[in-house]
Amino acid sequence: MKLENRLNAMTVDVEDYFQVSAFEGVVNKKDWDSISLRVGDNTNRLLDLFAANNVKSTFFTLGWVAQRCPDVIKRIVNEGHELASHGLAHQRATTMTEKQLFDDIKQSKDILENIGGVALKGYRAPSFSINDSNTWAYDILKDLGFTYSSSTYPINHDLYGVPEWPRFKYTRDNGLVEIPIPTIIKKGTNVGIGGGGYFRLYPYWLSRRRIIEFMQAESAPYSFYFHPWEIDAQQPRFDKAPWKSKIRHYINLSKMEGKIEKLIKDFNWVTMQEAYEIK
Repeated sequence: MKLENRLNAMTVDVEDYFQVSAFEGVVNKKDWDSISLRVGDNTNRLLDLFAANNVKSTFFTLGWVAQRCPDVIKRIVNEGHELASHGLAHQRATTMTEKQLFDDIKQSKDILENIGGVALKGYRAPSFSINDSNTWAYDILKDLGFTYSSSTYPINHDLYGVPEWPRFKYTRDNGLVEIPIPTIIKKGTNVGIGGGGYFRLYPYWLSRRRIIEFMQAESAPYSFYFHPWEIDAQQPRFDKAPWKSKIRHYINLSKMEGKIEKLIKDFNWVTMQEAYEIK
């Protein structure tokens, strides 16, 4: 039986294992096309799992992936999920000029809309890379016709994070909605409970308890994010990657799918648009 009647947002950041920011130093983007893709099969596994459990999700998808896995994009749309942009090729927004970011997001949007046959409303910056240094990104998103972004994580983290920014859905001055990744407050500090590596690291009972704690304390919807590569324990390994990156990326991959199955049975899951009433 579901623990809560209210709706929560399931989200998947559709990228392959070699495209993550943690491996930027050991995998050259020029070599991406020479690496065997696993993202298509892994995303289809997730779509099967969601279909079996009546889950709808928002798939924040790289344009690069969409070009190479168009059938997956069409399946996402045809099965009633929300298609959204994760940028073109997983380049962090903080590493681009305004023009470069505009071109990156526009290309991804055009690719995804042409393949999926639907208009995109949502965008998520790779590695939650909108912060105080590039708030102009919101004007780019508005100009390109997006309605909302989910590109901030209000925590302290060595790779990303804006702990002083809002914790809940809010509207920017230009009318664009930002939906931060969920947190709870422990001893005056924001603690991440949105998914990804934290969810793989902690035992399921602890993640579940923290999600329930969030729901009991807040009226806002809860949202969860993860990646197709996180259910793929057989993915090739990059032995030359920094030890911290390897620990973060490879820890508990074999346990992730089982945890996801428990999660989707314990709570009610819909798209970002539905959970946050995005018009």
